[in-house]
Amino acid sequence: MCGIAGCFTVHPAETDGEALKRALLRLAHRGPNGRGAKSLGTDAGQLSLGHRRLSIIDLSDAGLQPMTSADGRFTIVFNGEIYNYVELRDELRGRGRTFQTRTDTEVLLQTWAEWGSNALDRLDGMFAFAIYDRVNQTLCCARDPFGIKPLFYSASAKGFAFASEIPALLEFGLFPPRINRARAHAFLCWGDYDDGADTFYENVFHLRPGELMTIDLRHEPLAQPSLKRWWKPEITERTNISFESAADGVRELFLQSVRRQLRSDVAVGATLSGGVDSSAIVCAIRHLEPDFPILTFSYAADCDRLGERKWAQVVNSHVGAVPHWVDDRSDDLFGELDDIIAAQGEPFGSTSIAAGYRVLRLAHDNGVTVTLDGQGADEMLAGYNGYPAAAIRSRLDRHAYGELVRFIWRWKQWPGRSWKWAALHLGDAIVPSELRDAAFRMIGHSPTPAWINEGRLRDSGVIPEPAARLPEEAEGHGRRLAERLRTALTINRLPALLRHGDRNSMRWSIESRVPFLTPDLARFTLALPEDYLLSPNAQTKHVFRHAMRGIMPNAILDRRDKIGFETPERAMLNRSRERVDKWLDAARDVDFLNFEPLRREVHRILDGAAPFSFKAWRIINFCRWIELQTGQIR
Repeated sequence: MCGIAGCFTVHPAETDGEALKRALLRLAHRGPNGRGAKSLGTDAGQLSLGHRRLSIIDLSDAGLQPMTSADGRFTIVFNGEIYNYVELRDELRGRGRTFQTRTDTEVLLQTWAEWGSNALDRLDGMFAFAIYDRVNQTLCCARDPFGIKPLFYSASAKGFAFASEIPALLEFGLFPPRINRARAHAFLCWGDYDDGADTFYENVFHLRPGELMTIDLRHEPLAQPSLKRWWKPEITERTNISFESAADGVRELFLQSVRRQLRSDVAVGATLSGGVDSSAIVCAIRHLEPDFPILTFSYAADCDRLGERKWAQVVNSHVGAVPHWVDDRSDDLFGELDDIIAAQGEPFGSTSIAAGYRVLRLAHDNGVTVTLDGQGADEMLAGYNGYPAAAIRSRLDRHAYGELVRFIWRWKQWPGRSWKWAALHLGDAIVPSELRDAAFRMIGHSPTPAWINEGRLRDSGVIPEPAARLPEEAEGHGRRLAERLRTALTINRLPALLRHGDRNSMRWSIESRVPFLTPDLARFTLALPEDYLLSPNAQTKHVFRHAMRGIMPNAILDRRDKIGFETPERAMLNRSRERVDKWLDAARDVDFLNFEPLRREVHRILDGAAPFSFKAWRIINFCRWIELQTGQIR
């Protein structure tokens, strides 16, 4: 787990090396154990690669990067972990390759040297890396299937730059930092972010999950990078598998992942919310390693309704863990938000991210460098409320109307659900795309609320649009739930959550691992009959709950509610109203925001005159983010 950065310029200057130094300084929190840099000449210019190291496997200097292959052809900078590096190393040795270190970096380097980009399909891990081929003079950048590890880039005819975080990327100065108004609008109105290649900055892009980028460094002007999606799981139903066999397969793949992710030369702990996902990881550790010292880290909200403490205690007692708690005091938490906003780099959707930040700080304070986290299970196994609109669409595709009525009846009986929500999900499933704008306006969601200056947006080339409907493909006919889960894993839900986890953990120099997110487990679950994921009785994670019987306490597996690391947001914001109002002042300098209507909207939500929503926090967060960018963004 590290930070990487690099820059190619067709007319190298003395300042290029200084820019790389500044970029690496910006990434110091991602890699406090070492720093390295290397310059490589090409026919058209100069490539500089840099790395900050957080030592996890092979703590010796042999793991320093950039790392170059023995024949001098390939040079790599790598952020992440390859969990199956032991198995890959054995396979490569069988093919005649020798190794000088115990690092997964060298295994990745040699895997690429052996199979080229086909190596990506062999990797079980979280990664973002850049590898230079001296013979072909190409730079390849790749990101893991789910985008667990970040990589940002900018490109022009004169240069190309990449980095693990945007502040480091901006140090290369390829473009002046400006607000991406289209992204800001989508975030403020619909809560959309981290769901595409664009960011809150113009000309700064994400390499998307499961994407490979190739840049030819031989010619001037520099050609645009070539992008290829190298991973996309199939969702065709596997019809020849029984429920019991499916549960056996899920259990085997999940336990294999946890076993591999316990590989570490530093202390390992686990975040624990008390829900099924994090509890499954903690219980799997004990099942696999009876003598493993388990340290758990949990958050306790200061509102009893949100408390998860009792559930986490059930798990801690079951496995004999040593628990550690963040006892929330919201006023203290609010005082840390500037640092959290800075760590996240871009605006984010709710204050619950602050809870994760504090949990990971607690892990750091207790000497833990690696944590295991339950992220991704909801998106892979139909968690949350079960993605009911997609489940409804599957039944509509099959004309299974009786089954549809039974499903809606059973779905609405679970806690936190109702006829009202069932009707809204049904409407979402059946309303044609052409009528979505009108439908959203009818329920009070407009792309041009009074606090948005529509004219200024249009003058800058941005057309305010309603929330986009997620794409549907022919292969998803009758399999809309599986298709929606695939989209959630790679496009519009999980990427934002993984960004929160990566920035929070790296702020405290912690490697956060996510055992649910392996290509093999995703391929297996997304091919299962949809009723195995979301039961006919509308129970989420149906097959996984069955798979973990005997490993986890039944009290956890049979829970009908789930809260997670949530914060009492309205109360917290109201206790700091003076500070909130001061933060909102930054909107006066944003030309596409109308300040007075915006301030009234936030006040109506916090006063209870309008239904509470995360919109208030999005506005506050965006304004504070803008203020913290003073002198850097236009």
